Amino acid sequence: MSFRQSVTIVASPRKRVGKTLLARLLVDFHLHENRAVAGFDLDAGDRSFARFLPGHVSTAAIGDIQEQMALFDRLVAADDVSKVVDLGAKSFDQFFEVAYRIGLAEEALHRSIAPALLFVLSPEPAAVEGYRMLRERFPNLALTPVHNELFGSLHQREAHPLLGAGTPVLRLPVLAPALRRYIEVPPFSFAEAWLADASDIPPAAHLELQRWLRRVYLEFRELDLRVLLADLSASIRLPR
Repeated sequence: MSFRQSVTIVASPRKRVGKTLLARLLVDFHLHENRAVAGFDLDAGDRSFARFLPGHVSTAAIGDIQEQMALFDRLVAADDVSKVVDLGAKSFDQFFEVAYRIGLAEEALHRSIAPALLFVLSPEPAAVEGYRMLRERFPNLALTPVHNELFGSLHQREAHPLLGAGTPVLRLPVLAPALRRYIEVPPFSFAEAWLADASDIPPAAHLELQRWLRRVYLEFRELDLRVLLADLSASIRLPR
């Protein structure tokens, strides 16, 4: 198993940290790699994940038992489709409470699906506690901290004591402010097939956007390897 057959949760208990942008990029990375992918928008605020990628992302909720069953059944369906969840701050606690109760990570592994979590770092106490909780309660979930370089140098190691010196961190590179306006109006896909035909982006901006996208995809490919290793380790630990 690897990132190619996975369910990836993009989460943070804080708003406006780049979580939805990361989820969008991840969906388009799977598309770029010619993989079937389905996104789930659990950010009840502006639902921007679904608005940016309406052909690949559906809205979801976990307000009652029926909604929870419908979502989690789809996340662990052995259908050869990679899943990406954009988890809003308001749903953070409830989602992981349900995921812990039903054994989401273990069920995914038993179905040959690699479970992964991208946790966007921030120094607030809620984020520090959230990271600690996930480390303790989900040992079989490949947990990768994410540093959005838009917010400057990585100082979160001081705020997150569980981030050891050797902890791998996925870095979300800064996109130049002049380029952000091309990607912030939905619908929009980063798929390179679309970018190759984009006529409304000046050549210089088009080139810079592609360079930035290659940096992001390199981070995802390295994450792919880490998910594979974590998945193999978890499979060894799971009882037979």
